[in-house]
Amino acid sequence: MRGILSLLFVLFSINLAYSQEPVTFTTSVNPISDNKYELIITSNIEKDWRLYSQFLIDGGAIPTEFIFKNEPSDSFNLIGKMIESESITKFDPIFQLDQSYFINSNTFKQVIEINSSDISKVYANIMYQACDDSLCIFRESELVFNLDGSSQTIKNEDFSTLIIDDSNPLVFDLKNAELLETYSSDQSISGNNYLDLLILGFLGGLLALLTPCVFPMIPLTVSFFTNKDSNSNSSFNAILYGLFIVLIYLFLSVPFHFLESLDPEILNTISTNAVLNVLFFIIFIIFAFSFFGFYEITIPSSWVNSIDSKSNSIGGFIGIFFMAMTLVLVSFSCTGPILGSLLVGSISSQGGAMQLSVGMLGFGVALALPFTLFALFPNMLNSLPKSGRWMNTFKIILGFLELGFAFKFLSNADLVEHWGLIKREIFIGIWVIISILLSLYMLGTYKFPNESHVVKRSKFNVTLSLIFLCFAIYLSPALLPSGSNSARLLSGFTPPSFYSIYPKANDCPLGFNCFKDFNEGLEFAKEKNKPILLDFTGWACVNCRRIEENVWTDPNVYDLINENFVLISLYVDDRKELKLSDQLDLKYKSGKIKEIRTIGDKSATIQALNFKSASQPYYVLLDPNLKILNSPIQYTSKEVYQNWLEEGLRKFK
Repeated sequence: MRGILSLLFVLFSINLAYSQEPVTFTTSVNPISDNKYELIITSNIEKDWRLYSQFLIDGGAIPTEFIFKNEPSDSFNLIGKMIESESITKFDPIFQLDQSYFINSNTFKQVIEINSSDISKVYANIMYQACDDSLCIFRESELVFNLDGSSQTIKNEDFSTLIIDDSNPLVFDLKNAELLETYSSDQSISGNNYLDLLILGFLGGLLALLTPCVFPMIPLTVSFFTNKDSNSNSSFNAILYGLFIVLIYLFLSVPFHFLESLDPEILNTISTNAVLNVLFFIIFIIFAFSFFGFYEITIPSSWVNSIDSKSNSIGGFIGIFFMAMTLVLVSFSCTGPILGSLLVGSISSQGGAMQLSVGMLGFGVALALPFTLFALFPNMLNSLPKSGRWMNTFKIILGFLELGFAFKFLSNADLVEHWGLIKREIFIGIWVIISILLSLYMLGTYKFPNESHVVKRSKFNVTLSLIFLCFAIYLSPALLPSGSNSARLLSGFTPPSFYSIYPKANDCPLGFNCFKDFNEGLEFAKEKNKPILLDFTGWACVNCRRIEENVWTDPNVYDLINENFVLISLYVDDRKELKLSDQLDLKYKSGKIKEIRTIGDKSATIQALNFKSASQPYYVLLDPNLKILNSPIQYTSKEVYQNWLEEGLRKFK
């Protein structure tokens, strides 16, 4: 178990290290005279990281470099050289020689003289290297200086860095292509994203704690540690018990890391497979009705009895491990549906196996924490509420939630196969019905077969009923022909607004004039001499819908796309078969063969071959000659997306 824990810790640490951005920059401007300004760049450097000076000897780190964009031509002049704050010069363990660098923070200053009164902003690129004692990164970012004096923070995690080799041009005709190397399944998960996932997993574990399969076991388990003949090691054993619970749940995600290492697209393929999504739909329906009390999903009793007997007979560390395993198995009837939701949700997202591991870690910690704390401080048991009817009511609420999530997977299958069964309004209508049924249940209008009486109309239950009823009312406008902008709380979760029971101008997001065939879009871009917004997306991609419904709907972003770009949307999960003449087999350098049979296969391969990425959404700006205008971008905010579009447009012009 120590070896497994060490391996998982190393995998987790490496993934976090490659996803973090240790340096951020803030720009500000200090007016000197009517036409002279001092441009100031302040860096914020994470602990244990080093940002290198502009002035380095050859053979070490790459020096920091600035390139100012004098557009339009001769609009300003640089006065003198870029001045940097005092650096540290010490032996660098990465390069094994003395290097000049900055820690914590530093400033760069450049004086300019403006030649035109029309300029409100000055742009520059910064190229820099940053290292800690084991890892180095190289980044390029655009700096924006507002001459009105306002500051601006540039966060590098908003952009993915892509180094393009001009000798290896982009390939969109796959017939003569060869897959030379494998690629990462995800380049966008940052440290903050992992924290969000950890919190979500933790909340899932807290939900599981409140179920009748787990909650009553807390005092029973605690009594084992507090009533032993010798209490000398009871605290240590309690901590070890909690640690084993965490490890067991964390270990459940390990097989998915092996699957992902074999094929980075495999989790995306699983999540968008119509048959599997229908299977997930059936599984969630089964989970829901188990919560409703029609039956109970349990691990075979022989397994539980066998594990329990080992925990009683072996003793020591191994006995405590089997005790933890017994808890996991016994509580499965309540934790199973929640774990299933976490598992299927992780597979169906863009984070892959590491996302699942982080979620499982949060779930295990939440479940283990109360058992450990109450064993260490048994007097705290007096503060726990008593088991009772409220736990069954909580299970019913979870059952309705499982029922709602089930239709998400049926919707995924419907979207990728274009069955036309679960249009946006039908999906939202189902959620409206579920919300109303849940509201009526909390009012005590009806009960389920295993319940002896209906829910009491307490103030708390009536309040919950009103919340669910208000949610149904909130969703209702989205059922109308003009309701495509309603139900923003479900943004990304519902089918796209153009997938509607009502007639739409086209099947493009927000009514854009988009292309789903790259060659057609390229010809149009050449004809209109416009840059291309290449959108790698997916029918079942939640974050893709969020960008479309929350970012593209911003008036500034919408106008930029609609008026200045040719939108080409390539769906990586589209299961429509290609024409026989377009189907082909691609060969990896290793000899592995990849079959291209569907539109989604082709789109995903184009993304992987050219951009070494398999996660969506993924946006690239190209000119009609297929030159990349700036670094590709993924899921981000309105402001960052707008700045990214404006940067690409400036470079195109």
